Amino acid sequence: MFIDGRNVPDGTFIETDLAIIGAGAAGITIARELSGSGISVTLIESGGFDFDAEVQNLYDGESVGVPYPIDTSRLRYFGGSTNHWGGWCRPLDEIDFEARDWVPHSGWPITRKQLDPFYARATEVCQLGSNDFDNAEAWSNDGKNRVMAFPGGDVVTRFFLYSPPTRFGQKYRNDIGTAPNITTYLNSNVTEIVPDETGRTVERLTLATLTGHKFEIRPKTCILATGGIENARMLLLSNTVAKAGLGNGHDNVGRFFMEHPHVDGPAQMVFTDTSSMAAWYPARVDYGNIHVRGVFMYGPDYMRREKRVGTIMTIHRKRVIAAGDPMLDDGTEPLERAMLNVTRSTTSTRGADENLGLLFGTGCATEQAPNPLSRVTLSDEKDALGLPRSRMDWRLTFEDRENLRLNFETLARAFGRWGEGRVKILFASKPVWEEAEGWGNHHMGTTRMTSDPRTGVVDADCKVHGMSNLYVAGSSVFTTSGTINPTLTVVALALRLADHIKTIYEEGA
Repeated sequence: MFIDGRNVPDGTFIETDLAIIGAGAAGITIARELSGSGISVTLIESGGFDFDAEVQNLYDGESVGVPYPIDTSRLRYFGGSTNHWGGWCRPLDEIDFEARDWVPHSGWPITRKQLDPFYARATEVCQLGSNDFDNAEAWSNDGKNRVMAFPGGDVVTRFFLYSPPTRFGQKYRNDIGTAPNITTYLNSNVTEIVPDETGRTVERLTLATLTGHKFEIRPKTCILATGGIENARMLLLSNTVAKAGLGNGHDNVGRFFMEHPHVDGPAQMVFTDTSSMAAWYPARVDYGNIHVRGVFMYGPDYMRREKRVGTIMTIHRKRVIAAGDPMLDDGTEPLERAMLNVTRSTTSTRGADENLGLLFGTGCATEQAPNPLSRVTLSDEKDALGLPRSRMDWRLTFEDRENLRLNFETLARAFGRWGEGRVKILFASKPVWEEAEGWGNHHMGTTRMTSDPRTGVVDADCKVHGMSNLYVAGSSVFTTSGTINPTLTVVALALRLADHIKTIYEEGA
């Protein structure tokens, strides 16, 4: 059942077993998993079923570090940011969960193996049609598509599978709306999570609408699922009892904000063996209802040996290099001429009238190491509900940038050893990284998962340290970011949290 919060009488008190704040990928997944469970679920969404500029403006905030578009990077209506999601899916790698001595503040309290069963279920929720993320044979098309086998294993091919993309608010709207135990309040904004006098147990949620209606929800258990920026903001805003905000006894809420810096055109590549170019490297390939893209990543042995963090490289075809190409002559396009001339030093033999190869452009996304100075706090500015807006201080370090540049060098060496291609690096080394070339709109780390309350906000079950009944869902719980788009992991963690909630209620029955 869907209820418009603007029609709820002022002063109404609503009791429920479970309140889920936020109806995006995480919130809808959890609610849907609990459908028919006997647990009364109240799902709370700030927006309605469609985009509304006035509601969207509640996301706006200050950006005081690396410039970042806070208000446009998420969507605030039923389905959340899956309403503009690109659909890229892949699990985090095993090494991403490990404590790495060269990555400060790394190490999740759970492993990839523990999450694997939930990844398998998440592929179904996201409508991927497969979970062959590393099986090149599955996408070989009877041997027509081959992986580039670079010597040494430093650079490897991995696969992304694409969701259609699943618009959670559309795809699962009927499931949520017809579930007998789920009530969804639209156009309803939680203004504070209020605990009891001990500060350890959520007692009630105060809500308000943009039309001025105010009411309360009193849950036995509460899950906060409003995104990587808003999760931190809501905990910090909930300061009537805990003056620093809920879960913030060690000043970790909002810290360790991470993104995936993106760079368009960091390198150019020349391939002389055109038969080695599998169709899924430069573009998405459709296998019926399964959509696949091959990318270049870095092997775990390389990252351990060289003390690196991950980078994903994608390529796109630019042009054929013909044997008589005028760009090979002196006096034209020095950079591209230099790139094209390297075709003469590869192992392939070409006749005088044959094409020399293909010129490709590149794109990349890279991991950012956790940094406590990269953070979300509260602004002095207020939104339309009278609440302090978020204040984003995104930090990128020299080490982040240098890691990326050194990974490009490793890619260039791999191509050189392979013998059928060359790489020209265009990404410059700089002493500071004050402005990002791009980003993934991936908000991670602000309520990070740790086993020690002194170093994070939630435990391995996503429960807020020091709280008895408050949980957090979404990419804000990521301890490290990896270099993978976060949505599939968000859904996997939401499925895991839903199972945990079921267990709690079964044990209490």
